[in-house]
Amino acid sequence: MILKAFKYIAAGFVFGIILTKSEAVSWYRIFEMFQFQSFHMYGIISVAIATGLIGIQLIKRKKVKDIKGNPIVVPDKEKGNARYWIGGTIFGLGWALAGACPGPIFILIGAGYWSLLFVLAGALIGTFLYGVIQRFLPH
Repeated sequence: MILKAFKYIAAGFVFGIILTKSEAVSWYRIFEMFQFQSFHMYGIISVAIATGLIGIQLIKRKKVKDIKGNPIVVPDKEKGNARYWIGGTIFGLGWALAGACPGPIFILIGAGYWSLLFVLAGALIGTFLYGVIQRFLPH
C-alpha cells in the first residue's frame, strides 16, 4: 500500500517539476496565452492533446488492461455542443482570472505561492456546488 502511494507521489513530483521547468505554471505565460502574445502555452497544450490522442488510441487498439487485469474501456464522447462551450467558457474564465488551472494550483502552493490557497478554496467550493446542483443541470 505504501509503495503504491509512493509511486503516485513520485509521479506527481516529476509532473510538477516538468510543469514548473516548462513554465506552464507561470502566471506570465498564462497571461501571454490569453492575450495571444505567445505560442508557448498553446504548444504545451497541443503536445498534451496529441499525447492523449495517441494514448487513448493505443489503449483502445491494444486492449490494454488496468493494474488489476481488467480491460480499460474508454466510452465514446456523448453528443452535445452547448454544454462543452458553456463549461469550457466557465473553465477558461476561471483560469484567466486565477492565473492557474486546477493542476498547477497545487504546484504553485508547493512552490510557496500561498495566495493560491484562496484559488484552491474557490475551486473546491465550485466543485462542491456543482455536485449539489448537478441533477438540475441539462446533461
